[in-house]
This record gives sequence, structure tokens and C-alpha cells, in this order.
Amino acid sequence: MLFFINWTGIMIPSILQTVLTPDEVGLVVQAVGYVDNARKITVYDLLLYWSVAASEEWPSYRFGADHAASSGLRPVHDSSFSGKAADVPFAVFKEIFHLIVRKCNRETRRKLAFPKELLLIDSTTMTVGKTRLPWAPFHGERAAVKLHVALQAQTMQPLQFTEAVGSKHDGPVCESLENTAFIRVMDRAYGKLERLDRYKQEGQSFVIRLRDNVHVEKPRARRREAADGSSVIRDITCQLGTPQCRTENRHRVVIFRDFEGREIRVVTDLMTITAE
Repeated sequence: MLFFINWTGIMIPSILQTVLTPDEVGLVVQAVGYVDNARKITVYDLLLYWSVAASEEWPSYRFGADHAASSGLRPVHDSSFSGKAADVPFAVFKEIFHLIVRKCNRETRRKLAFPKELLLIDSTTMTVGKTRLPWAPFHGERAAVKLHVALQAQTMQPLQFTEAVGSKHDGPVCESLENTAFIRVMDRAYGKLERLDRYKQEGQSFVIRLRDNVHVEKPRARRREAADGSSVIRDITCQLGTPQCRTENRHRVVIFRDFEGREIRVVTDLMTITAE
């Protein structure tokens, strides 16, 4: 087991170095406007450090510096590691991430030949003491940042991400993750009724969970054959919302029970597949 952990740690930087060269990282650094003058640890070194740190779950900078050599990394003092980590802008690693996705993701090259795949949109919130991130107040004595990720369901590979302060509502953020090559699957926090008509017009396929208080207007049942053991309760088309804010188009709504028996409603533009 110890051999496997050590072998995995050494593999990560080796694989990363075959995908991304120091010159490519240098171009990203230059484009962002960061000046990388350090000799002890460069941005490329820091990228390798971060990759192994995530893989091996390093608990601290000192731990990482002490174990760098055993993971195939150039050894540096923990103060150099932490200092470089604090100095390099987040924008550098965001652009590096997108570059890696573009280089590794072969699925996007086959979009015209295959049906649309599912793109899962969700977020995670990371909280710290408010003194550490005074520009991102959250609740009480806590501060928070939120990471919104678009994950390809078929490959379990991230396609895109965007960051925001923890207090920012999820709805507006999802617009930056729109991609008509995929069927976007999103929770109710991302759902906004006025976007549904636009999605339909632009060809953006979607499956979005509806909030419990969304009003269903003029429902019409869709023809369907009852399947044994099906969790589907209703399959309808309807307009959504109140007169103050209502969709112009009719949309398909599927109501079903989840594994815990709770009633779930989702709205979608997909009309040719079964509710199940």
C-alpha cells in the first residue's frame, strides 16, 4: 500500500509534464501579466507541487516540502513553497486548468458525430475565518468562496469552472457555463424561468430541477406507457410561473420520486426520450 501511494505521487508530476511543458505554462503566465522571477520555485514547479498535494492530501506546506523529493519533485524550503503559493495569482492556475482541458479532452472533437452528452453543473462552498478572506464575507464569523464546476458525465472530466464569493447567488453564475454541445443538468439553485425560453430558442438542451413553489400553468399529460416499478408520477407539458413571470413556451415537466421517496420535479426540453 505504501509503495502504491509513493508510486502514485511520482506518477502525477510525470503525467502532467507529458501534457504541459514549462514553455506553455510560461506563455500563460505572460498572458496573465505575472512576472515569474523566482529561482528556487517557478510557477511550473508550483503547479507540480499543487498537483501532488491534491493527490496525496498534504496537510501543510512543511509536510509537502519534507516529502517533495519522495514524490519526484525538486526539493524547496516550506517558506519558499508557501511564499510562492501566496504570490501567484489565481488567474494563472485558472488559465492553466482550461489549457489542460483543451489539450486532454478528445470528446469535444467528436461532438458532431455523437449525440449530446450530459454536462453536470454544481457548486461547492469553501469556508474559512472571515479574517482570512475579508473581501468574501459569508455568515457570521465566516468567509467563503464558491467554485462552480461543469463536469462531463460520461468521462467524469471537468470541462469548465468559474469562481465566485460564497454569498453570490448561483443563478447568474451558470450563464458562464452554458454550452450548446451538451445537455446541461442543474439543480434548482441554477433554475430561472426566464432562461428556459431562451435555452429553447438557442438550442441549449437542459434538465433542471424545479423549486417546490414554481406554479404549473395549463398542464397537459403526455402519452406514455406505464412501466412496472417506475418512479415517474406524471409526465406533462405546461407553462411555468405566475402571470408576473411566466414562460412563453410550453416545457416538459417530469415528476418522480427519488430513492428516499421525495417528490422531485424537473423541467427539460428533451421530448423524444421516455420519462424513465
